[in-house]
Amino acid sequence: MFDPFAVTITLIVVLAIIGQSIGISMLVGSIVFLGLRGFDTSIAAETVLQALFNSYTLLAIPLFILAADIMNIGSLADRLLRFAQALVGRFRGGLGHVNILSSLIFSGMSGSAVADAVGMGRIIINMMTKDGRYTPSYAAAITAASATIGPIIPPSIPMVLYALVSDTSIGYLFAAGIVPGLLMAFMLAVMNFIIARRRNFPTDEAVPLSQMPGITVRAFPALLLPAILLGGIYGGVMTPTEAAAVAAFYALTVSVVFYRSVKAGQFYQTLLNSARSTATVGILIAGALAFNFVITRENIPNALAGFIQQFDLNAITFLIVINILFLILGCILEGGAILLIVVPIFIPTVLALGIDPVHFGVIAVVNGMIGLVTPPYGLLLFIVANITKQPLGAIVRDIWPFIAALLVALVAITFLPDLVLFVPRLLGYQG
Repeated sequence: MFDPFAVTITLIVVLAIIGQSIGISMLVGSIVFLGLRGFDTSIAAETVLQALFNSYTLLAIPLFILAADIMNIGSLADRLLRFAQALVGRFRGGLGHVNILSSLIFSGMSGSAVADAVGMGRIIINMMTKDGRYTPSYAAAITAASATIGPIIPPSIPMVLYALVSDTSIGYLFAAGIVPGLLMAFMLAVMNFIIARRRNFPTDEAVPLSQMPGITVRAFPALLLPAILLGGIYGGVMTPTEAAAVAAFYALTVSVVFYRSVKAGQFYQTLLNSARSTATVGILIAGALAFNFVITRENIPNALAGFIQQFDLNAITFLIVINILFLILGCILEGGAILLIVVPIFIPTVLALGIDPVHFGVIAVVNGMIGLVTPPYGLLLFIVANITKQPLGAIVRDIWPFIAALLVALVAITFLPDLVLFVPRLLGYQG
């Protein structure tokens, strides 16, 4: 007789290989498991509905998606890029630094790597490749790499997903991403500077100081959004979910009232696109919730914890193993799937070893973001390849140095937990 759990895993893998979404694959596999175990298959729907009704924080996901989509149809991206160009464009490899800085700023608004690559990425790639100043493959590579900062700097959709499966405070998770996000941006900028000197990339013409006030004023409404969100959350004025609603409303208000750059037809199309993106994430969450019931029923987390204890791993060794595992999985799985399927299995072991769950959450999310630029799956690689019409192989060759820079940041984040927990502790976190 076949083991129901083995059948479930095989079915999920087969469905994923033939092109079915991982969310639907997990739903189908979970329902098959329930049938083989003799349970009422409606338990799958009941599990999903109860988890969704009890997870108020999940409302933040569609709202952040909507906010990012509104920013991309307005002129916020253009004004932010001009502001970044005025600040750092004068340095060697200037537009590469502009790319990184604009992603850093935009990440404080959207919480999505894909939104950054699709919105800001298209504009900055055109700027970099104009007149042949940068090769299209290099522009695509640095755009994909800098987009990984998006979900690390708060707000962050992947942090919301991690909070869902780990019962960790979203506010402290958001705070924990600030320093790691800045560190990732710094490492990418260092790598861009080194490559720019080797390849003799140009500098942009310095913006006269007399123009800076005007550029700053035009970008100020957009620059104000991260301050409003973070100030509201950590000042106790609003929850992260309410902040997501504020972000969407503020982005719409700024785009319509201040910049007057959004038409009714564009807004309607944005609502449709946001609904599709939300549905995609929703299916993934539903599948993960159903599959987590299967994992819990099979007692996988406790069995794994017992297996790891046999090797007498300490916290440091465990984190090394976990990083290697997550990086490998990131080559073949989407980051959200790793957070929702794989991470919950390790939470009991993390707590047993005394690893801070907020610290572990940042490690997991950073790994997931590196997976977005790691072949062969690398969703961001496909996005920038589509924008530039460049062969994927050429982009991959140019992105390896930036992956190395991100890995250096990951090592620091993993083994220097105070980098991650410094800001949360300032806000009262006791971990």
